[in-house]
Amino acid sequence: MRDWLTKDLGWKIFSLFLAGAIWVIVHKNQEEPATPTAEGIENIYGNLPVHLLSAVADMHDYRIDPETVTVTVSGPPAAMAVLQADQIHAVVDLTGIEAAKGVNLRVDVSTPPNVTVKKVDPTTVVMISPPPSKQ
Repeated sequence: MRDWLTKDLGWKIFSLFLAGAIWVIVHKNQEEPATPTAEGIENIYGNLPVHLLSAVADMHDYRIDPETVTVTVSGPPAAMAVLQADQIHAVVDLTGIEAAKGVNLRVDVSTPPNVTVKKVDPTTVVMISPPPSKQ
């Protein structure tokens, strides 16, 4: 009987270790798959031009600094797979603002449905006074 326990002890220990490893691998694979996060996939789009929105009657040639922004967006995989940079619009609203040098203006970003703006860098731009009007 003693020979039955001690004969090939190394192989028996290895078999127990291997059985335990297989059990752990199978047990982990049977767990619920991870659910996607609420945010989904996140992408960064750099050097997006900032468009200026002004009244129709406003003939000033406004300039801003910087002229481009970096936008971080997130959304479901299906929406993010087809999202193009030209579908993201960065806009500064100049309606009702008189030309004044050094005014900080907030950058508003619009995206397609199901896409959420996570971050805009920079969040504001500085208005550079328009060039003097030609007479």
